[in-house]
Amino acid sequence: MTHDGYLATIELDEDAGLFHGEVVNTRDVLTFQGRTPAELKAAFADTIADYAEWCQARGKTPERPFSGTFSVRVKPEVHRRAAAAAAREGKSLNGYVAEVLDRVAG
Repeated sequence: MTHDGYLATIELDEDAGLFHGEVVNTRDVLTFQGRTPAELKAAFADTIADYAEWCQARGKTPERPFSGTFSVRVKPEVHRRAAAAAAREGKSLNGYVAEVLDRVAG
């Protein structure tokens, strides 16, 4: 489930009859719950809004979900082979790596 770029995992507590959600793409702990999918969705939105207000009250910038940019170190030979593979497909190395990661990360 996603809201405003935040991603949450959902679990069902059958005994309590509740769905529990937890935001997984921040270091801050953000959780929410609801009895129905609609309640869960509303609770997720409320949690994100409450988080923004909580941060503002403390002069803190809310942690945003991943920016889409990261660096990775590889052996020079891997770098060479990846650049060659990208060139064979007529793509930049960055575009090629992004496409491969998207495919394998599903």
